[in-house]
Amino acid sequence: MLVALLPVLALLSWPAASTASSLPFGPCAKGTVFSCTTLAVPLDRTERLPGTISLSVERRLAGSTPSRDAVVALAGGPGQAATPLAEFIAQAIAPALSTRDLLVFDQRGTGASGALRCDALTSNSRLSLGEAMERCAGELGPARGSYTTSESVADIEALRQAGGYEKLVLYGTSYGTKVALEYAERYPQNVEALVLDSTETPAGPEAFRVSTFKAMTPALLELCSHGACNGVTTSPVADVARLVNRLDVRRLTGVVYDPQGKPVKLSLTSPVLYKLLLAGDLDPALRAEMPAAVHAALAGDPSPLLRIEALGASAPSTRPNEESNTVDEALYFATSCEETPFPWGRTAPVSTRENEVEAALSAVPASSFYPFSPASGLLYESIPACISWPDAAPAPPAEAPLPDVPTLILSGGQDLRTPTENARTVAKLIPDAQLLVVPYTGHSVIGSDLSECSHVALVAFFAATPVGSCRSSANDFAPTPSAPRSLANVPSTPGVAGAPGRTLTAAVDSIRDLEHAIVLIGINVGGVPVGAHFGGLRGGDVRITKTTAVLSRYSYIPGVQISGTISTSLLLRSKGSTATITVSGSAAAAGQLRVSSAHHFSGVLGGHAFSVHLTATTARAAQSRGEGEWPAPSSFPLPGLARLR
Repeated sequence: MLVALLPVLALLSWPAASTASSLPFGPCAKGTVFSCTTLAVPLDRTERLPGTISLSVERRLAGSTPSRDAVVALAGGPGQAATPLAEFIAQAIAPALSTRDLLVFDQRGTGASGALRCDALTSNSRLSLGEAMERCAGELGPARGSYTTSESVADIEALRQAGGYEKLVLYGTSYGTKVALEYAERYPQNVEALVLDSTETPAGPEAFRVSTFKAMTPALLELCSHGACNGVTTSPVADVARLVNRLDVRRLTGVVYDPQGKPVKLSLTSPVLYKLLLAGDLDPALRAEMPAAVHAALAGDPSPLLRIEALGASAPSTRPNEESNTVDEALYFATSCEETPFPWGRTAPVSTRENEVEAALSAVPASSFYPFSPASGLLYESIPACISWPDAAPAPPAEAPLPDVPTLILSGGQDLRTPTENARTVAKLIPDAQLLVVPYTGHSVIGSDLSECSHVALVAFFAATPVGSCRSSANDFAPTPSAPRSLANVPSTPGVAGAPGRTLTAAVDSIRDLEHAIVLIGINVGGVPVGAHFGGLRGGDVRITKTTAVLSRYSYIPGVQISGTISTSLLLRSKGSTATITVSGSAAAAGQLRVSSAHHFSGVLGGHAFSVHLTATTARAAQSRGEGEWPAPSSFPLPGLARLR
């Protein structure tokens, strides 16, 4: 395999000295091991438009002097700035950095490299989507055609030359893989290796996102594999299809509880269901909730599914890593609208484009969109947004062969944005490319893989040894159980009989539900969601502070409420943490409950004193006696996922 030849090829081609760098790097303002500079590149290399763009560049040296080759990290989007993620990138790609410098830069139009802005796209705009896109194109003017993948590729080459590097290892994630592949097509002689995480195809993304719909079935089946959905559903894919059929006729309506614990009506449509499933490939806690929530909606209980949507809107407005997770909206649409291979002529008027889209969509087999309907091919925002966009750039260049260079392709089994089908397509285009599929992992593998499988693969790849497959491992975000609709459906805790035992089970399940909700919100903000304030599934509310969760009649099961203050360290299972909560409600055996991080529960409920230690073993024993579905509270990790999108 070619990867095994890396050391030999390096020795054969090693030059007497690196090309001198013309970039004056200096200390970064934020005071890290990185040094900083800027590189001026032409706005328009055809010289039709004047001006330059100043690219913000950060570099981490492998040694005391610049290395011969460098790793260039390419963020996703399009529109995500990379420099705020420099420290994360250095850790993620560390196996490549022992002998290579790392270059991180904000691609043109993002972050500190002249971020694009369109007033028409602001949240307070009252324009229709079509009007907003036309106005945004007008605000950007002819320069909107200068923010394409081809221009970013030329910027990378300018950076390589100015930095004095002979060859580059290109590490791209999501849209960054498209940039990496196009650079490899255009400058094959300058590519040492490719690391492609969550891969787009060279010609992608496909306008109707057929690969996304095709990926839903294997992703849901993997999520529920090994009996993980037993007691919840026998067919998660068919459940989604049934719910879509209903939603195509009538929206789902029900009640959720607002941050003040008050009931409010909420509705859900097929497009919202699609977006929730798509969001799950970035949030494993969200996708863990989906099988039970969809099944509950089919059974007449819409609240679990509606609450997932409500929790997504309850994230605090100030996010710890907001800068690194933000995608520049204007840049995203400028690049996507200019170069996505839409089924319309680039100069066609909107009315003609609409007809061409309809004809193209009708030509795609309906089965390609299962478990959704063919009309769902328009759910992704690019067609509705870009149909009104006047193109300013020429059509993207024709694809060229990809170079025969060592390539590692990483794909998540739960990735719907850039499915494994994409990865397999790209792997066929590069001789000896190595493909690693990481189970139970979504989009941006290196940033979300809790199994360490992708890290082991990177170590092997840069040590010039074959990359093995991932060992079978447990899903850290296994599907959650169905939410009981009454206390009568809840089993007693082993060792605590009658109403007190059922109430104790309900209280523990309520804490578990609180954990899940905090993690679901927290993953997208990179930690504990300080400032989040949201309702319980069946009533009450909770407010998250820096160190605590303050509950007021928080309810997961009707008729059972918990109130009090629980430290976030307890919810994250830190040793030595305890809390005392009040249990009340019309169906509950009222009293006090003391909780410890060691799964020890004691107190008095309904006048009955108890002291029990709950483990996964005791939970399985309860199930084997037919006492119902009640897994022990799970220890969900809350990683600070600084993701490349």
